[in-house]
Amino acid sequence: MSGDREPLMSKPLEGQVAVVTGGARGIGLATAQRLARDGARVAIWDRDPGLLDSAAFRPALLARVDVTDLASVQAVVAETEAALGRVDILVNNAGITGPVHPLWEYPPEAWHQVLAVNLTGVFHCCRAVLPGMRERRHGRIISVSSLSGKEGTPEIGAYAAAKAGVIGLTKSMARELAGSGVLVNSVAPAMAETELLQALTPDFIAAAKGRIPMGRFAGIAEIAAMIAWIAGPDCSFTTGFTFDISGGRATY
Repeated sequence: MSGDREPLMSKPLEGQVAVVTGGARGIGLATAQRLARDGARVAIWDRDPGLLDSAAFRPALLARVDVTDLASVQAVVAETEAALGRVDILVNNAGITGPVHPLWEYPPEAWHQVLAVNLTGVFHCCRAVLPGMRERRHGRIISVSSLSGKEGTPEIGAYAAAKAGVIGLTKSMARELAGSGVLVNSVAPAMAETELLQALTPDFIAAAKGRIPMGRFAGIAEIAAMIAWIAGPDCSFTTGFTFDISGGRATY
């Protein structure tokens, strides 16, 4: 060998089957499009698949699922395996922000809903796909956490708690699965320009942007690019890690 670098793979995920939850819009849609561009056959699981603009992107499978309901998740895994053969990559993206309130005023029903979608939903999806991944001794799980899960963010305590839980669950699964061929990681973006901003107040949004040293929100394509790299063959010896996408905000 001459020592020259090998050419970059134009389709690093060729032959892989990827699932993106909450993939009909926002970060999920950008991730689904990026994974497809990298060669994967992509299944989008979403609570409201009608939100997907089919003119912009047509996944290999579009399925309705409620990630808070284990039976619904198990059914969509069976549907995906029947249509596409297996699940090699799972991107846990489905999430909601919830209302903006101090904890002593936070509605209990909103607390339970935010944790059900953002944390229990991750557990359900991982639990459902892991038997197949472990049997094949290959798999990649990437969960979308948040810098709120590392730092805590005032007035969205349920969201911060759920996203911190995603980081803890990622670490636990990674240690359980080390040596199995299944790698488990997460990403922690700063606030991004998505429809979730609609649930937040202008003052909250302005304060969040002010904490980012680069002075802007994360782009959804930037988040998708990081997820695609973690899902690909070049990320082969990192598991249990949370990758920051913070614009310089992260301190650890």
